[in-house]
Amino acid sequence: MTVDLVVRNCTVVTPAGRTPDAGVAVEDDTIVAVGRSDRLPEADRVLDAEGNVLVPGIVDCHIHNREPGLEYKEDWESATRAAAAGGVTTVVGMPNTDPVIDRPEHLELKFERGEASAHVDFQSYAVVTSENLDLIPAIDETGALGFKIFLGSTVGDVPPPNDGEILEAMERIGKTGKRLGFHEENGEIIDHYTKRFTAEGRNEPIDHSHSRPVIAEREAVERMITFAEETDAKIHMFHVSSGSAAEAVARGKDRGVDVTAETTPHYLWFTEDVMREKGNVARVQPPIRDAEERATLWDVGIDQDTIDCIATDHAPHTPAEKKVDDPFGNTWDAISGFVGLETEVPAMLTFVDQGRLTLEEWVRRHSTRPAQVWGMYPQKGSLQVGTDADFTIVDPDREWTLADRTELHSKNCVTPFEGETFTGKAIATVVRGDIVAEDGAVVGESGYGTRVDID
Repeated sequence: MTVDLVVRNCTVVTPAGRTPDAGVAVEDDTIVAVGRSDRLPEADRVLDAEGNVLVPGIVDCHIHNREPGLEYKEDWESATRAAAAGGVTTVVGMPNTDPVIDRPEHLELKFERGEASAHVDFQSYAVVTSENLDLIPAIDETGALGFKIFLGSTVGDVPPPNDGEILEAMERIGKTGKRLGFHEENGEIIDHYTKRFTAEGRNEPIDHSHSRPVIAEREAVERMITFAEETDAKIHMFHVSSGSAAEAVARGKDRGVDVTAETTPHYLWFTEDVMREKGNVARVQPPIRDAEERATLWDVGIDQDTIDCIATDHAPHTPAEKKVDDPFGNTWDAISGFVGLETEVPAMLTFVDQGRLTLEEWVRRHSTRPAQVWGMYPQKGSLQVGTDADFTIVDPDREWTLADRTELHSKNCVTPFEGETFTGKAIATVVRGDIVAEDGAVVGESGYGTRVDID
């Protein structure tokens, strides 16, 4: 038997453990064997992993690819080019585009654009507002991976439903079997402090962070958990930034609520001191928290296993929008968000190198659990025979520094990770058996990526 591709001479790591001197065999886009290198079949192409680590393809369930409508910031092609270079095999796009993804025809447009230009596989969420509750079944039938509500102000100014409408949305979405995620910040608290700070002339980057206090996040988490407890909805907390919010998620899980959560590398890596060091470059919503909140996020979120997923909230903006030329200028003139698709794997591998978590724990949160939470498992997030041949090969020992953000592949590459030093890097990205990136160079074709079908 001769197959299409065999990867040999690597340590295969899944959440269940690791197998040295192993590899993977691929035929017709799917995995046909996983095992010791000397027991794998012959292949038309053999990739020698040179003793590095092979893991199930990384799944980033939170990116802003900006298409349709905001292509000057990013689009499916550039976002998935960055994903491929960064070792990410599947991405899920957010719905705050122009038009917003709030009805079937807008979701179909987002899918069509992705099919035309993506380098890796993809999916999309749909947004829930006061205006589209009756469209939830049709949006579900169109193939949305899940739904999202933006609580409080965020980029795009998508207004949230009121509390009664949120309860109704949970009931309607519950009938689809899909999960409802939240940008979980209390808008009234944020609006109060934003108005107060601007009136007082408090306009430094750290003032933006303090205008969105931890209580705004924690209250929103607790309120949505209470609503889910009432409606039996499956819910998800995007971009958990604080230990206090992680504690709220843990309490919800203890009560039996089906609540999952993600955090991002930047909340685990930085403290709010980065706002004083790098200014508006690091402006993000929710903001990066102080050292105590970060410590609790590690303790409760990671060490106590409250956080299910690692994602990026990859959110490109132009250097002008980020005020790169004046990073410590008036923060209210800057915009929130930055790129992350090419630094997420290195950041997490650096934490592994530091002993903060194991390779197995990293793979579970960055591949397997995102696929499980959003209904893509085992087709994504596993190395099971018969599933999509998606995997990422990493060199866990490679030390390097992101010296210049223009080395990245997004259209706009502003990031507070510029200048940071990592231990670990993705060296090959394989999507359905095709090598789409090697050593940071994207070698796959635009349009190869396809929408992930879900049951």
